[in-house]
Amino acid sequence: MPIKSVPIDQIKIGSNRRPISGDKVEELKESIQANGLLNPITIDRKLNLIAGLHRLTACQLLGLEKIQCNIVDYEDADQARLAEIDENFIRNELKPLERAELLLERQKILDRMGLMAKAGDNQHTKKGGEIISPPPKTNLEFAKEIGYSERSLQHDKQIAKDIHQEVKQKIKGTPIAGIKTELIRIARTGSKERALAEQAEQALELAQAKRDEQEAQQQAKIAAQWRLRQQELQLQAFKIAMAKREAKSAVKKAQPLLEQPQAGKPTVAAHKPSVNVGDEWMLNQQHLVYCGDTAGKQFTNLLPGDASLAIATLSPTWNHDYLVNEARLVAVLRSEGNIYDFCSRTRMPFQYELVLGNLYVGIFSRQSISKPQIPIHIEGVEGIVAYLLNMYTNQNNFVIAPFMGHGEILIACERMGRTCFIGGENPELVSRGIMRWQEWTGKQAQKTGSFDV
Repeated sequence: MPIKSVPIDQIKIGSNRRPISGDKVEELKESIQANGLLNPITIDRKLNLIAGLHRLTACQLLGLEKIQCNIVDYEDADQARLAEIDENFIRNELKPLERAELLLERQKILDRMGLMAKAGDNQHTKKGGEIISPPPKTNLEFAKEIGYSERSLQHDKQIAKDIHQEVKQKIKGTPIAGIKTELIRIARTGSKERALAEQAEQALELAQAKRDEQEAQQQAKIAAQWRLRQQELQLQAFKIAMAKREAKSAVKKAQPLLEQPQAGKPTVAAHKPSVNVGDEWMLNQQHLVYCGDTAGKQFTNLLPGDASLAIATLSPTWNHDYLVNEARLVAVLRSEGNIYDFCSRTRMPFQYELVLGNLYVGIFSRQSISKPQIPIHIEGVEGIVAYLLNMYTNQNNFVIAPFMGHGEILIACERMGRTCFIGGENPELVSRGIMRWQEWTGKQAQKTGSFDV
């Protein structure tokens, strides 16, 4: 291939390029500054970029006006895109989700070029006896060509084809994009809904061919409804995958949190704050802690009124049904054996129950909440709290916790960027929870008020 120096601002970058990695660009900048561009980028004769987006970006950031290019000659856009995809495979820097999408695109390109075998082909001919050279590739041959087993290829095609496009966009940039087993699980979620959507889409095409506008509109509506349901189920599966990952991380961090401050953070004097019933404490202008009856007006008047989640443990003197009016969803943790009695007594609308580790979690809400369809295996209270926060809240959401416990909810909210309104009647437990937060953050809690209770 001829090598030529080309002005950077003349090189055309396609819209279907995969996202660049900032870390890799920085690494390349340092290398190019020290040694120059050792490996030219690849373009076609129309100056379309085939391979080397990270190198090109690094040179742009360095302020270079020209870049060395290998120039290749392709007959059409499909050939150029195929070369670009193969270049990405060679460099082996793809996440499983990226690889799956490119594999499907590669197969579609080969199909358009007449290089993929179809039903009825033999190794030398297509239907009608036309001689093909080279012979079309079977799926097995295609898989071997890229170093895959046929089973791995089918899994990647399933990931690329069966995950709703909106869900893919949510997954990209998250740890789940790099975990193939989770991607396959998400792809298989909502399979019935996807099949019904495809059936309606086929009926839509038939109605359009017959110019039956009424039937076409009806089938388009049905297809959209099933696609939306598929999207909802797959988004839920994605959130579960993220929540399980966070839960495992929380369990690993739980013991160090109980024993010592977070590494690298300044420590606050390890004395317990002096907490009395009726006290209010503010933690870093974010979290609010109250010592007293969390079913009374003093605590409820402090609540924001639009919390995303309330997490509570079942007590013998439960009087916290008001939580369902303060939070979109209420999760009540309890041991086995008292679910039916509790649900019969509470005025909160019951949605469903989860079994997380050795705890039963009742989900209550005035809104309809879909139950997760995937089995969940989580250990430890820290893991369960992390799971609930990931499933039912987002960054900066409000979380209510009317029982301090050992401060698990408070610490999880701090670590995950949620705002916690927490309390408890036992001054000793409240003091320990505040102290644990101080040790975790290296910051000092501030007492904001004290009231006779």
